Amino acid sequence: MITTRLRLGWPWVLVVAIALLAIVIPMAAGDQVADFAAALQAPGSGHLFGTDHSGYDLLVRTAQGLRISLVIAAICAVAATLLGVLVGVGSIAAGGWVDAVVMRIVDGVNALPHLVVGIVIAALWRGDPLAIILSISLTHWPSVARVVRAELLSNAEAGWVRSARLAGASRWFVARNHLLPVVGGQALVAMMMLLPHAVWHESTLSFLGVGLSPDRASLGTLLGQARGDVMLGAWWTLVVPATALIVTALAFAAGGSILRRQMQPPGGQVW
Repeated sequence: MITTRLRLGWPWVLVVAIALLAIVIPMAAGDQVADFAAALQAPGSGHLFGTDHSGYDLLVRTAQGLRISLVIAAICAVAATLLGVLVGVGSIAAGGWVDAVVMRIVDGVNALPHLVVGIVIAALWRGDPLAIILSISLTHWPSVARVVRAELLSNAEAGWVRSARLAGASRWFVARNHLLPVVGGQALVAMMMLLPHAVWHESTLSFLGVGLSPDRASLGTLLGQARGDVMLGAWWTLVVPATALIVTALAFAAGGSILRRQMQPPGGQVW
């Protein structure tokens, strides 16, 4: 159990600010209408961050894309963490040859190139958000499973666990009531550390054209559309969403790193 007071620091202030901007700006702007007469306007008083090739305000468009990217990344992080925790706890609970087989499967999945596997899965259902979620979740759970298993190995032979087994408790009862609560902190840290990875992967898939369709604003689709605009001198169409992507990924990574250090028990497994 974590008894120390968490001091999360400035990265979490930035994380909260990013989340609020992704919610507030699209809500305040309402539904935008394409205005081709205002296409590719440079940043100025009318449009602080300029417009894209359809005449949309780039600040609003980037905030909309950031919101979609964060929602998809959050779902992926939660799904991958839950799957990794279940596999790690189940492996320790089963023990013996089952544990060995499960760990070999984990090693095999972890050895696959995540981006290539993600492209294959996403390409089968191009433009479907569910395909993106599956492609990211199914390639990122092994790291969670390994950390959870390593954390539980040190607790599986603890005195209170042995006492529960001597009292007649089954392996699955011990896993559900004694081992699973131990990895709550690890699961939270794992989810936070997976968020920036999921944002990058979603953006990469959409940028390559196998993720979300171009009519759906995400950081990846905005970057993909900016390739042609940059050749016309509209550098802001690339700089604005790219900056949002980098700042978001760094903020969540820094916030997760601080959370990991704050919640790390002495001698515990480091995520």
